Amino acid sequence: MDLIFIEFFNKIVMKKVKIILMIMVGMVFFSCDSTTIQDIQPIVANPKYNSNIKPIMTAKCISCHSSNGQYPALTNYAEVVDAIENGTLQCRIQNSCGAIMPPSGKLPQSLIDMVNNWKLQGYVQ
Repeated sequence: MDLIFIEFFNKIVMKKVKIILMIMVGMVFFSCDSTTIQDIQPIVANPKYNSNIKPIMTAKCISCHSSNGQYPALTNYAEVVDAIENGTLQCRIQNSCGAIMPPSGKLPQSLIDMVNNWKLQGYVQ
């Protein structure tokens, strides 16, 4: 009798363990799209160059787009404004002209929206 009870108990426990494992695996694969804290950005209503745009350029762009690097240079306010005005920057970060930037993958939409808002609000420094 004890052997039957132990076998029955093991089957129930194993079934529950399998269910819990399946739930955990499912949570990993179907969790939030964001994989880093940087992807979860608050919406900035009034972005400014020094506090909002420059950190994006520093983190994601100037390793390649420096003064001696690839065109356009994105190391200062004037260069970033020029890249937006001539359409280069926005088409690349929005992937509307064939090549996505940065090469590591599209920026989170909140950062793209911030750059667009900065332009619409007159490039506040």
